[in-house]
Amino acid sequence: MKSLIFLSVNLFLIFSLVQGQETLTLETTTLTEAEVAVGLDVPWEMSWGPDNHIWLTEREGSVKRLDPITGVVTTVLDLTSTVLSTQESGLLGMAIHPDLDQASPYVYLVYTYEQGFSLQERLVRYTWDGSTLSEPLILLDEIRAGNIHNGSRLLISPDEKIFMTTGDVGNGDLSQDLENINGKLLRINLDGSIPIDNPDPASYVYSYGHRNSQGLTFGPNGQLYSSEHGAQSSDELNLIEVNRNYGWPNVQGACNTSNEINFCQAFNVAEPLIEWSPCVAVNDITYYDSPAIPEWEGKLLMAVLGGFVKEPRLSVLTFNEDGTEIKSEDKYFEDYGRIRDICISPQGVIYFATNGPNYPGSGPNRIISYTSNIIINTEDVNPVDLHIAVYPNPVKTSELMTIETDQSLVGGSYEVISYEGKVTLSGDVTSQKSLIDTEGLSSGHYYIRVQKDEKSITQSFVVK
Repeated sequence: MKSLIFLSVNLFLIFSLVQGQETLTLETTTLTEAEVAVGLDVPWEMSWGPDNHIWLTEREGSVKRLDPITGVVTTVLDLTSTVLSTQESGLLGMAIHPDLDQASPYVYLVYTYEQGFSLQERLVRYTWDGSTLSEPLILLDEIRAGNIHNGSRLLISPDEKIFMTTGDVGNGDLSQDLENINGKLLRINLDGSIPIDNPDPASYVYSYGHRNSQGLTFGPNGQLYSSEHGAQSSDELNLIEVNRNYGWPNVQGACNTSNEINFCQAFNVAEPLIEWSPCVAVNDITYYDSPAIPEWEGKLLMAVLGGFVKEPRLSVLTFNEDGTEIKSEDKYFEDYGRIRDICISPQGVIYFATNGPNYPGSGPNRIISYTSNIIINTEDVNPVDLHIAVYPNPVKTSELMTIETDQSLVGGSYEVISYEGKVTLSGDVTSQKSLIDTEGLSSGHYYIRVQKDEKSITQSFVVK
């Protein structure tokens, strides 16, 4: 362990991260990058809460709450002893009730767990008390799960119904079996009961013939869309219609072979609006409806993990006037590795979560923001100023590096971690301003994590 020299300070200084940041220039709009958090454990779902915080699930079993102003991450629920996280399973989908801070302080989660020698999945409601999630209420249980294809995206509709995707867990026959809820889109009352206006009032099934849908959003005119992983070919974006069959496993993508055409005609199959072959691994989708980025207003943003073609990105999809066709796709942010999830602040700031360069989710796992130069409302969010500073950055090996943190983190600890996940330095934080001797650190990318109790904050730096 290298020596750590602490310096006393009377005031904490907030350092802007604008200098040295990347920007993206569109037709008339400039977007500025900021790293909001780094060193997360495979973030899967990320949602903007009505409390103006970003809520996220980590696949190993933690729910965390990220302050986009300070970059402080707080663990509000630890399910690591309950959740079984394997290849693609774990703590996955999350939906936050829009009245979280008022009459309905509820957060809904989907996770996989071991029962006997099999994997199962459940939907659980938790109650938010302002600092932690507690009082679990299981709404739907013993859903068949597996190492792959667990679906698990959640969405609460304006009429307060839960939409939940389930995967085929590697058994495509389940998707066409209306007696089984795998390979489906489910519609559920907030108390876990079946809505009486579902296609079958005795079934949660809203649509079927799905393989592994992991994106779900409302778009123009309140229409519902899903993104769906194909096999080797035919990743799909679908416009969801009630009680429609989406074809899997008998149909991949459009109905374009003789067998597929016959099946589509016989079983009322809905074709995708657009498909990608070979598979690019489509994931979260969200409708961008903010004037902060006029070039993207009214368009669909889609997280892409990369798939067989190794082309991770954020795709921006343009609709026709009534939202029933995709006219074009534009690709952005292709150098960040696997992009898993997206959320949008009320000010139109875009946040996306990365899952590292390799499947199923190697590090570093980061939250990146892009802020428009068109300011919609700065009352709640200014994602540029963070309560941690690391300088000089880049730092030369054997040079002293200064770290400044918030007073609330004094008494905690720090770790310097390489992008390969190795802890290279560690120690205690006894003052707001610290000097770290970087002697012995080889050239490369690192991040520092400062942690106290359930709170942590991170910042990347480079050693030359």
